[in-house]
Amino acid sequence: MQVKRADAMGMCFGVRDALATIERVTDPGAVTIHGELVHNGEVLQLLESRGFQQSHEDSREVPATPQVLITAHGVSNRERQKLRWAGKTLIDTTCPLVHKAHEAAQLLQADGRRVIVIGRPDHVEVRGIVEDLEGAVVVQVVQDVAVWPECRLGVVCQTTTPSERVDEIMLAIRSMNGHADVRLIDTVCNPTKARGAALEALLPQIDALVVVGGRDSNNTRQLVVRGQQRGIATVHIENEAGLDPEWFEGRQVVGLTAGTSTLPATIDAVYERLIGLATAVLPSSP
Repeated sequence: MQVKRADAMGMCFGVRDALATIERVTDPGAVTIHGELVHNGEVLQLLESRGFQQSHEDSREVPATPQVLITAHGVSNRERQKLRWAGKTLIDTTCPLVHKAHEAAQLLQADGRRVIVIGRPDHVEVRGIVEDLEGAVVVQVVQDVAVWPECRLGVVCQTTTPSERVDEIMLAIRSMNGHADVRLIDTVCNPTKARGAALEALLPQIDALVVVGGRDSNNTRQLVVRGQQRGIATVHIENEAGLDPEWFEGRQVVGLTAGTSTLPATIDAVYERLIGLATAVLPSSP
């Protein structure tokens, strides 16, 4: 059995910078992380062990600690203002590319357009974008596209949306709203695009795929879906403990990729475990 790594995978600069900010906090007990810093169970356990308070992503209560850390997924300007009015000091680790998505949505609204957000309506990043807008619509799949009465529409994307999904949804929006002037600002982040492209290049070379990342990570799930849609046997794990040796019996070439919130050490541990399995698992007979 061979093991091949995707050329681009794992932690993006936004997550890396957020973790670096966390490392500089000298009094974790005085800080509440407003939601999940990243959608990665190992990172969340590490933060808890250091003494950080953590609020649920759906919570609208003002944290009790004097400092509040805004996560890499960001929050609305309304939420920031509410926290400041409550006297909280903010530590902002919002990914710069998420900031750009917020700015793009507000630019489109200021241009007199009804804003459509391509993404998951239950995702914290999307909620943060739409909370600052009036009458915004969230579209997750082509079936969500409707005929809207406005003659000017503006579209932005959750930063971890697959580019091919954006293309499909945009085709539907334009075809169903021929009366409207439609403007897209593509806010899918480059790390997401790079990891998707690297996986696409890897898929023809493998017959099985291991995807490493948090269960709640949108971009990790999209990597899993890519493998499954191409008919590749795909397994989603959070760390090396999720590897089942029996699953690899008969596999010839196994690919490895990881979501943008996956720690480098976790990827390395999975890779080393796969190399160990490669020496122990015999390929199926021709």
